[in-house]
Amino acid sequence: MKKIQMVDLQGQYKYIKDTVNTSIQEVLETSTYINGPKVHEFQKNLENYLGVKHVIPCANGTDALQIAMMGLGLEPGDEVITADFTFAATVEVIALLKLTPVLVDVDLHNMNISLERIRQAITPKTKAIVPVHLFGRVANMEAIMQIAQEHNLYVIEDNAQAIGADCKFSDGSKRKAGTIGHVGATSFFPSKNLGCYGDGGAIFTNDDALAHTLRGIVNHGMYVRYHHDVVGVNSRLDSIQAAVLNAKLPLLDQYNQARQNAARKYTTALQGHQNIIAPSICDTCDCHVFHQYTLRIINADRDGLMQHLLGKDIPCAIYYPIPLHSQKAYADARYKEEDFPVTNQLAKEVISLPMHTELDDEQINYITQAILEYLK
Repeated sequence: MKKIQMVDLQGQYKYIKDTVNTSIQEVLETSTYINGPKVHEFQKNLENYLGVKHVIPCANGTDALQIAMMGLGLEPGDEVITADFTFAATVEVIALLKLTPVLVDVDLHNMNISLERIRQAITPKTKAIVPVHLFGRVANMEAIMQIAQEHNLYVIEDNAQAIGADCKFSDGSKRKAGTIGHVGATSFFPSKNLGCYGDGGAIFTNDDALAHTLRGIVNHGMYVRYHHDVVGVNSRLDSIQAAVLNAKLPLLDQYNQARQNAARKYTTALQGHQNIIAPSICDTCDCHVFHQYTLRIINADRDGLMQHLLGKDIPCAIYYPIPLHSQKAYADARYKEEDFPVTNQLAKEVISLPMHTELDDEQINYITQAILEYLK
């Protein structure tokens, strides 16, 4: 059996090596490293794939969130509601812009932001909601957009973990995650479902005026060289990363299907065990693209299981061990522990298993047998 990786980027590269190398070589030969043809090509390709009018490439996913908020004209003191159970980047940019982060609890079933908690958190100062499509599962965007419409709020989708996922609406229609809110943001960090070989990100919107503003912000506020029309930042996707993404984008659906297939095998092997709650898998839609495959371990020693797996050379991880409301940087007297029962519970229960496009049956069997061996 080949060595198990949490994310096997080397194995993935082996199958796309020629395409990637050729694409990068074209950049090297033309020396168009910033805002070159590969960036514009990727932008158009991603717009077509997502079915969105505007993709604005940028330097990373954190910048994508920050620039989205800047483009909406949010001002210091405006309240922005987001999930407590996620990576810090989501709340980090809210704080950096001197906005007021409002952390709320998540839903136990899907680990995404709680609709009930969103409604409870809205005040006259609330200006935006930032749902995070955690671990690759799309949040309930139809309901979130309804809440936003009722209260005249912006919706900024944090789509760093769910690119390629579909959101299915009650009328049967589907839209890609990240394209449903007023603006969406994603990351192309190497381990993402669509990852480059460094840092990269993008912003999505169907709003022409907002797209124009965002394009200026990412480039020092310039639309014409040395004419700074808005306050901007320096956040551009470089051409070499765009070359890698151009090579991988046609394979994104295939990559996501491979992740779903691996998830299905994991769940088949583990479901029904009294100490394991495995992710549910929808056979009729692509609402979960399994950026992570995350179990809940109940009435058992989760940390002991982690050490057992590591001892068998099985990488695993806990996302996220410390809730954002408990982090020193984001501590606030407004937050009470009783406001976050689900987040606090998940922080003690979750464990993520290896998940990538190169997982094979032998590895999945080895991993699941090791889990069952420990839990008995």
